[in-house]
Amino acid sequence: MNVDHLTLFVRIAATHNISMAGKDLNLSPAVSSAYINKLEDSLGVKLIHRTTRKVSLTEEGRSFLPHAEDVLNSIDTARASVGAGTVTPQGTLRLTAPASFARMHIIPALKAFSEVYPELKIDMRMSDSIVDMVEGGFDVAIRNASLNDSTLVARKLAADKRIVCASPEYLEQFGEPKKPQDLVNHQCINLVGLEHWVFDTPEGEKKIRIQGPLRADNGDSIRDACIAGMGITISSTWCAYQALQEGRLVQVLEEYPLLPETNIWAVYPSSRLLAPKVRVFIDYFAKRFGDVPYWEKELNNKQRN
Repeated sequence: MNVDHLTLFVRIAATHNISMAGKDLNLSPAVSSAYINKLEDSLGVKLIHRTTRKVSLTEEGRSFLPHAEDVLNSIDTARASVGAGTVTPQGTLRLTAPASFARMHIIPALKAFSEVYPELKIDMRMSDSIVDMVEGGFDVAIRNASLNDSTLVARKLAADKRIVCASPEYLEQFGEPKKPQDLVNHQCINLVGLEHWVFDTPEGEKKIRIQGPLRADNGDSIRDACIAGMGITISSTWCAYQALQEGRLVQVLEEYPLLPETNIWAVYPSSRLLAPKVRVFIDYFAKRFGDVPYWEKELNNKQRN
């Protein structure tokens, strides 16, 4: 059984696309198809269903996949035990991430990342919508939303601290809310899909239904509208920290933390046969953000000064 054929099969299982999987392994579409045909012939079973749009595993393919992954993992372990082989990440890493977070915190770090891993290319899609990783053929996704898909493996990259904030101009004109209930008398800017703001108060969890002049589906837009004085909003500190440092935004209701607490995650379809390119990407950004992300450190330094 050919190792290259197994490697291609496992990549096809992850991407659901023969050409894409072959490209990751520097194989042409014709060679990729030939490899899979040879693997199926050697086993005497059909491993994948082919359509014009994508491929999917047959029942036999799904049964064979974990064994193929175990074989490849065993080979890598054996090579590593004698210092042979290479785990240098190469090919293309297909990544999806929220637009605002990617623009502010992923894109600025990619030059340094690429200098460390020059053989690795990044194919990134930025969207504030939750995309289907398998359907899109993504290797890893950055998410700051609830993780409801039990088929995905998640690693925490950083805490996603959310605060309530407003511009100094808005507060000067309309006053500052002193408790969550005061928000019903204020203009609020809301993120699409977030119908209530939930606070941790001495009396327990308090849910506030807010209203205001604007709803939007992008964190940057919400923050900028808040800076412009349109109203009070919720923003993640990673999104608002620069405006807070510069005094263009002010945190309000600081004594009432928002619920639930959220995090920024790196998620991927399977922990088995975690490709070197996925591992180094996640490790790099987990280290870059650290236990206390740099945006939180900058805000803490400003408060001490």
